[in-house]
Amino acid sequence: MQIATGKVVSGQIVVEADLPEGADVTILFALDGEETFEADSELEAVLLESIAQGQRGETVTAEELFRELRSHE
Repeated sequence: MQIATGKVVSGQIVVEADLPEGADVTILFALDGEETFEADSELEAVLLESIAQGQRGETVTAEELFRELRSHE
């Protein structure tokens, strides 16, 4: 797995990395930071617990995360 960044230019995604021809990619769309959202108390609790789990080292690899996400499709 490789993480790369890029920009949308004339409607096309231009990636700042050399990727092999035919590579499968997943795109996570991140806004420029001007967008905001509000979290209710339930979501805030989930986010804080997730941060605490990461700080305790209770993590999974990206491959494990994507495998789990695909199992729910």
